Amino acid sequence: MIRSEVLTLPAPIAQFSDNSRLRLFSGSANIPLAQEVARYLGMDIGPMVRKRFADGELYIQIQESIRGCDVYLMQPTCHPVNDHLMELLIMIDACRRASARQITAVIPYYGYARADRKTAGRESITAKLVANLITKAGANRVLAMDLHSAQIQGYFDIPFDHVYGSPVILDYLMSKQLSDIVVVSPDVGGVARARAFAKKLDDAPLAIIDKRRQAHNVAEVMNVVGDVAGKTAVLVDDMIDTGGTISEGARLLRQEGARQVYACATHAVFSPPAPERLSSGLFEEVIVTNTVPVVDEKRFAQLKVLSVANLLGETIWRIHEDSSVSSMFR
Repeated sequence: MIRSEVLTLPAPIAQFSDNSRLRLFSGSANIPLAQEVARYLGMDIGPMVRKRFADGELYIQIQESIRGCDVYLMQPTCHPVNDHLMELLIMIDACRRASARQITAVIPYYGYARADRKTAGRESITAKLVANLITKAGANRVLAMDLHSAQIQGYFDIPFDHVYGSPVILDYLMSKQLSDIVVVSPDVGGVARARAFAKKLDDAPLAIIDKRRQAHNVAEVMNVVGDVAGKTAVLVDDMIDTGGTISEGARLLRQEGARQVYACATHAVFSPPAPERLSSGLFEEVIVTNTVPVVDEKRFAQLKVLSVANLLGETIWRIHEDSSVSSMFR
């Protein structure tokens, strides 16, 4: 059985004590998530003009006074990543020039996070470049969720709040009353994430899939380290992109005798052919969150999308009130 040792957020309320200086704006990447966050905070998304010129250039104009305000700009830099990143930078610059007191870039999904180090000669560390761009544009603070690499926080010379989608996923898993759970990391690099996840599941045992990556978005699964026979295997990762790694991992777990296989990830990137791989019958359920919008053509029967809006809304309010964010996850 699973104990309920996860984050519990207060219910959404109509109006917080004082949000006269708080403003929330949304880019075009995930407007439904921003609307949910606004409802949690008891406010509306700020009015903004967004259009594209004939040559492809973006135009942003804030449609209300934000002088002296604490502005939160929600924009995951998901596909198309370059357009959404540029839109975020223009939003930040517009708010800076409008004399906002503080500008916080709320980035539920941080694009280019996997380019966090050099693995060969003459490569860019693009995650660092993006950090430089956001800072130079005028952001005073960044709020991001489940970074692919925690070291990205150190790329910023401004305050950075890193929050996790795992409490939302854990709440859902506990509601299913699963038994004989083994938490599985799909690779060695994700062991710390999987271990933290397992602790919340009544110190569930941990297994690791050893793999050898041959090229970008290509992985060859080798073997399972740990006992999964007859158990409910819960694969935990920060994101699912093409679905190759996690699908091959599920296939191997089935071969090793796992009774059921669940996949859990915060970010549903779902690049082709992920929907086909994930809906092939290997998984009882694929559990993700709405940090990245999942369009209808990428949905399938085994998919469960959970909302992180309340978690992000509570984090925004705590930042605004100068309260602790890390205490939410203790």
